[in-house]
Amino acid sequence: MELGVFFIILGAVLAAGLPGMGSARGTSLVGQAAAGVVSEDPSKFGKVLILQVLPATQGLYGLLIAILTLSFTHIMGGGESVSFTWQQGLAFLAADLPMAVVGYFSALHQAKAAAAGVGIVAKKPDESGKAITFAALVETYAILALLVSVLALNGLSGTFGI
Repeated sequence: MELGVFFIILGAVLAAGLPGMGSARGTSLVGQAAAGVVSEDPSKFGKVLILQVLPATQGLYGLLIAILTLSFTHIMGGGESVSFTWQQGLAFLAADLPMAVVGYFSALHQAKAAAAGVGIVAKKPDESGKAITFAALVETYAILALLVSVLALNGLSGTFGI
């Protein structure tokens, strides 16, 4: 395998893997907090489920970047031989890093905010909108990282005539 293709695949793996790991840890953390609330009052299930789902989005964003990376470079399609210099491969790896790194950490921090929100729902279920808002604000940084990675990949695909 050429070094350029290796770096492109590494970028895609990191873009999907790190936010996926963060999302898995995050949804687990919130789920543990939510389980205690639901065991006391099953009617709060819907409200705490929304909080648990929020940290999962970073994993989806990372998967999107991985798919875009592999499709922009035609690595995913198979059939034709693909060739990239190591510099081109590093450029794609760099484009994937914002989503990989920010996705991982924002999922973990969003989970902490969502777990705190579960505490709000436990005591004051009518304030669940505030709990969701606190956790959703952390999402802003994952969306910004997604945007940076998409724009960088788009720019690279035009630069290299892909």
